[in-house]
Amino acid sequence: MRNISRIPSLTLAAALMAGGTISVPAFAQQGADDTSDGATIIVTGTRRTDRTIADSTVPIDVISSEMLQNSGTTETNRLLNQLVPSFNFPQPSLTDGTDSLRPATLRGLAPDQVLVLVNGKRRHLSSLLNLNGSVGRGSSGVDMNTIPPLAIDRIEVLRDGAASQYGSDAIAGVINIQLKRREGGRAQVSFGKYITTMEDVAQVASVAPTTNAAGDPVITFTGRDRKRRDGDTYTFATNVGLPIGEGGYFNFTAEYKDRSPTNRSGPDIRRNYAGIGDPRETTFNRYAHRFGDGESKDMNFFFNAGMDVGASFELYSFGSYGVRDANGAGFYRRALDVRNADWANGGLPFYPDGFLPLITSEIRDIAIAGGVRGETGGWNLDLSINYGTNRLNYGVENSFNTSLGGLNSPRKFNAGGLRSGQMSVNFDAARSIDFGMGDTTLAVGGEWRNENYKIVPGEVSSYIAGPFTFTNGAAPGSQVFPGFSPTTAIDASRDSFAGYLELDADISDIFNVQVAGRYEHFSDFGDTVNGKIAARLEPVSGLALRGSISTGFRAPGMAQQFFSTTSTNNVAGVGLIEIGTFPVGSPIAVALGAQPLDPEKSVNIGGGIAFNMVSGFSLTVDYYRIKIKDRITLTENLQGADVVAILQAAGVAGTSARFFVNGIDTRTQGLDIVGSYRLPDFGAGRFTLTAGYNINDTKITDRRTFSGFTAQRLFARPESFRLTDGQPSNKFNAGIDWESGPAGMTLRANRYGKVFLPGPSLDITIPKGAAPGDVTLSPKWIVDLELRFRPVQAVQLAVGANNLLDEYPDRLPFGTVNGFNFGLNNSFLPYSSQSPFGFSGRFVYGRMSVDF
Repeated sequence: MRNISRIPSLTLAAALMAGGTISVPAFAQQGADDTSDGATIIVTGTRRTDRTIADSTVPIDVISSEMLQNSGTTETNRLLNQLVPSFNFPQPSLTDGTDSLRPATLRGLAPDQVLVLVNGKRRHLSSLLNLNGSVGRGSSGVDMNTIPPLAIDRIEVLRDGAASQYGSDAIAGVINIQLKRREGGRAQVSFGKYITTMEDVAQVASVAPTTNAAGDPVITFTGRDRKRRDGDTYTFATNVGLPIGEGGYFNFTAEYKDRSPTNRSGPDIRRNYAGIGDPRETTFNRYAHRFGDGESKDMNFFFNAGMDVGASFELYSFGSYGVRDANGAGFYRRALDVRNADWANGGLPFYPDGFLPLITSEIRDIAIAGGVRGETGGWNLDLSINYGTNRLNYGVENSFNTSLGGLNSPRKFNAGGLRSGQMSVNFDAARSIDFGMGDTTLAVGGEWRNENYKIVPGEVSSYIAGPFTFTNGAAPGSQVFPGFSPTTAIDASRDSFAGYLELDADISDIFNVQVAGRYEHFSDFGDTVNGKIAARLEPVSGLALRGSISTGFRAPGMAQQFFSTTSTNNVAGVGLIEIGTFPVGSPIAVALGAQPLDPEKSVNIGGGIAFNMVSGFSLTVDYYRIKIKDRITLTENLQGADVVAILQAAGVAGTSARFFVNGIDTRTQGLDIVGSYRLPDFGAGRFTLTAGYNINDTKITDRRTFSGFTAQRLFARPESFRLTDGQPSNKFNAGIDWESGPAGMTLRANRYGKVFLPGPSLDITIPKGAAPGDVTLSPKWIVDLELRFRPVQAVQLAVGANNLLDEYPDRLPFGTVNGFNFGLNNSFLPYSSQSPFGFSGRFVYGRMSVDF
């Protein structure tokens, strides 16, 4: 064990509560620096003060602040995607609010099945519920992109179930973000943009007019791929650390980021105008769709502070305020589209050339935590209160409500919004106890937590069904995103009370056991009890075997229970239709068989080895198996004559609905391999090599049926395969960091494995790849390079490129291919939003930093 006798007891108390940090000179992933022997002290997954990476009973990655800063991106989620093999962050487009608040996953599970902590305290969820065509459909996650990388001291990624220690959500693992508390500071400015050539997307040379009523224009291409220069991104950030009295600290970070939109649309080869031979067809912009990153302006502020109170206690506080004004595009409505018809003017096009509706997102994210911690009577104590809220206001621009007619409809709408809040009070106590065997820590504690969820209605014109609602299928509400109506408004809360006990004991010099148990009561669904046992055996110094088994749970999300709206959905094989999403307690959902949601329940088994016998070299290999029962899923769009009959028999009106159910059981298993090597100094500078590999497989092991609906109708083939095969089957990353005097370099490469995209067939009995329209995205390598130089000690200049080789996911087929008609949408949507590395191409950047 690491000797910690010289670390002040107050610092021990802070770290023991898993909310503080025991400082060591430097750290990196798996100890790949001055502490490459694994001596970096961790505060996640244990409440001992002397636990290090090397002697942890479960796998943990530690990402240093230096690693976060040596990149062209300033999004925390993208950085983790580059650095952690089992972390996935696709960048979808055309997915409503998800364009502005994108989900991330760990070990292939849902965004809400990983717990995010800041300084060891639970971070609040976003108010957004991912609904439309993205990984993580039906879930809400934490918006980690509100946390500036410059504010982060390090990130600890616990890759093991930890619900018995931390409560709900910690099924896939825990991500604990430790904020800086050091003195001094850094100011930096960066600029980057995409300089890219879109792979297999043709550039239009000329367009000939249409010649018949059913035909599309004849388009001639240049024979060259389309070049793009867009996505200009400016980032200004500063971090300042100041001392407060004797032993106190105040650390403040401010960041402003301005990102211009990108567009990776291909040419729309369909006709735009109804008239035969319309000359406007030859000049219409064939790239009128916008497919890519939306426009975004972010301001984020973080602080982390503490001061001593007496000789043994510390008052501490940390918090954040974030603002994001962003937008994402919908489908372009062509001039001849019925959704562009002005029925108050005889059905003529309202926008003469068609229109591109935009969904705007105004996000306000606020968090504040505070408490007191210290040591008395041999106990390390921590009492804290933590509050967080995420507010999302939707707007619609460049659109109109077709059902009102063009003369009576605005073009800009306030569509309402979502609110999600959380308040918790925690008390933790821990002490060393002597059982006559070795170091043993006993920890006990309790938590009260209140969660709140609200839906705020939009303005009347955003949701009203106007006089033309039944004219040629004119849909009510603002096009692309109908506003929330007063009938969907909700203000719901729940409470939970929890108590836990944890025992971490060294049975001998080579054998350690950790046992934890947790009881929790929720006001909406009742009680849950969970436990964990983990052990580590080191028969030879530097070579250890470790394993764990635990039960876990995830409470049904507030949004999953109470979200309600209607929206435009792109339903596979059908097209764009209006769909209703209803709370499980609504009359429509109850009539169709909905029941109150139960918590998801998991059993996690893990085991592996940790090798640390060679100086500077660290290697861990860990197997995991996660079985989840009663997993919460969003049903398919239930519609048809039998649905109408069921609703009529129950005395409620409706034609279609979807809602959340405890619909499936799943099994996820895989392997994580993480290694690093700090090369001996041979006069050419300091070299650090890192590598990681993850292989992951998820299966649906059982499906629920009710009310006569088959399993296929409740959760059909497309969404089933999105859940099991919509993320990389494997992922490999490798990196080289080099420092020599004033110069430095970082080279990273990630290989993303196959991703499966099912065709439109709903038949769940058809195996992967056997249905018409099935597509598999092939593996891809993404290489990032950064070069750094310090002309003077306080100033660092850097240039680099993310996706240096300008790699794209496979081009999606369109038209008739091998006898199957893929339709023409993929002509202008050439890449899949499920690409694990996005589809934006090469990003080139420069950065200047000043240390003080």
